[in-house]
Amino acid sequence: MATIGSFTRTSNGFTGTIRTLTLNVKVNIVRDEHKASDTAPDYRVYAAQSVELGAGWKKVAKTGGREYTSLKLDDPSFPAAIYANLVQTEGDPETFTLIWSR
Repeated sequence: MATIGSFTRTSNGFTGTIRTLTLNVKVNIVRDEHKASDTAPDYRVYAAQSVELGAGWKKVAKTGGREYTSLKLDDPSFPAAIYANLVQTEGDPETFTLIWSR
């Protein structure tokens, strides 16, 4: 697992930065106020304030019952979609880490 981002909680989601070898972008993860169904994303991920970069779903870990957000990030410049989990940083309820694994 690799940490590719750090975020803080906002009134309607999260804000932070995603950093990889080829990507360094400020990102807003905002609640989807127009969620059409139970399977639709809970969040939309935006880069540069208006470019949609992906979506997120609220999840609960099977072991421990810890809440997290599962993200799917995609862009035409990516060779494939990126799947990552946004998890609360231990000891700080307002700070979150974006963890990617293959």
